[in-house]
Order: sequence, then structure tokens, then C-alpha cells
Amino acid sequence: MTPHSFSALAGEARLDARTATPIHPSPARRAGRRLGLGAPIAYGWALGPVLLLAFWALGSALGWIDARILPAPWVVAMTAADLVAQGRLQHNVATSGLRALEGLAFGIPAGIAVALVSGLTRLGEYLFDGVVQIKKSIPVLALIPLLMLWFGIGEGMKITVIALSVFIPIYIQFHDALRGIDSRYVELAETLRVSRIDFVRHVILPGALPGLLLGLRYAMTTALLALVVVEEINATSGIGYMIDLARSYGQTNIVLVGLVVYAILGFSADAAVRLLQRLALPWQRTLAG
Repeated sequence: MTPHSFSALAGEARLDARTATPIHPSPARRAGRRLGLGAPIAYGWALGPVLLLAFWALGSALGWIDARILPAPWVVAMTAADLVAQGRLQHNVATSGLRALEGLAFGIPAGIAVALVSGLTRLGEYLFDGVVQIKKSIPVLALIPLLMLWFGIGEGMKITVIALSVFIPIYIQFHDALRGIDSRYVELAETLRVSRIDFVRHVILPGALPGLLLGLRYAMTTALLALVVVEEINATSGIGYMIDLARSYGQTNIVLVGLVVYAILGFSADAAVRLLQRLALPWQRTLAG
């Protein structure tokens, strides 16, 4: 659609200033204005996973999928029930969850604090931003050998890896959101003689909140990625340890149980952050509705 035709359609919906009579577009054009995603479907988010599970079950039942490569979903479910009955699954899930929470507890506040200092002051930017950008270019997993030399192979190293993995997305997204505030707000605040503290509290922080929450979603994903790796390094418990031990014995069904648990943890964490977004940003209207 050309700019001219777009303006013509917009003009049809305006009020005639002289007669105050609304001019409505034709039904065909009115229908064509529905450019959104459409009405949401109840439990539509489950459609993809359910179809994947149905395809897996059908392929296993018809023999299309070799059970030695990918056991059937009911075999995985029975294996999970056996692990729960033995107490192994819940113990390993609790250990992994505690490691992830400890890493998040260190990484999130650190990322927020450094982003605030770097995003709101020139000196902070000069001191921290370049260092963080250098760190961003080095994968956290590549630092594991060095961290093992510094902290050993115990819990300290594992939590540090998770915290560093969380720190980067929090800092990057929040810092960019802070620096992305429109300069016109600054000019308006200066005209109204708003104090710097009030400007930060009422303009900058609310405006940067969507970026912080987006960084939190990325942080949840990277935390799980780091958790998978560190739990295969001299661990005696955790989902990653359970998967690595099952791999050694060729127990594909247990490996799949661990992967399903990781998927549930990741999906639940992302859903929690998305709920937090809706609660914290009730004023934000997006294409998703």
C-alpha cells in the first residue's frame, strides 16, 4: 500500500469538521483494517507441544521411530514414575533448582547495578561498559577452565558460571533500554525543572523496565544452559549429573526424562517472567494483545 492510499483510507474514517458527521469506510475496507494477530485461543500455547507429542507417540506406535534411539513417550513416563518412586528425580531437581536460583540471585542484582551505573553516568560507562563488552565476546563456557583453577570444581565454580551467564543479558538489555530513552523527555524535564532523582524514578526506570524484563527472559535461558554444562563437571547430584550418568550406561530413557525436566523448568521460568511482564506493564499494548 502506498503512502497516498494509506492516507486516503485514514481520511475516510475521520469526522467531517464542518458537519460533524462521521464518514465510515466501506465494509470491505473496514475488514481489511484488521491487521492484528486475531483473537487469542484458549490454551493455544499448548498446540505445538501437543502436536509434537502426538507425532512422537504415533511414530513410536507404528514403528517409525527406533526405540533404541528414541524411546516411546509412555516408556519415558514410566521411567520418570520409577525415578520419583526411588526419590532420585525430586532430589536431583531440587539440587539443580537451588543451583540455578543461587546463580540468578548473584547475577541479576549485579547486572542491574552495573547497568544503572553505566547507563546513567558517563564515568560509569567509561569504567564498565567496555569491560562488559569484552566479556560478552568471550563465551562463559570458555571461562570454565580458568574458573576451575580459581574456584576448584565445587559448588562455587558452578554458581559463578551461572551468575556470569545471567549477568550479561541482564546488563545488555537493561543498559540499552536506559540509553534508549527519548531525549525529548530530557528536554521536557529540564524545561519543567524536574529533579534528576524524580526524572530517573518516574521517567527513565519505567521506560527501561520492558528492556529489563526482556533481559530477564534471556537470563533464564542462559542460566539453564550454564546449569546443563556445570552439572556434568564433577557433580554428584543434579539433573545434568543424572543425564551424564545415564549416558554412560546407555539409558536413553533416563536421558529423555532429564531433558523433559529441563524443558519444563525453562518453560515455567519463561512463563513466570511473561506473567510478570503483564503485571508490571499493564499500560503496554503490543501486537500480541
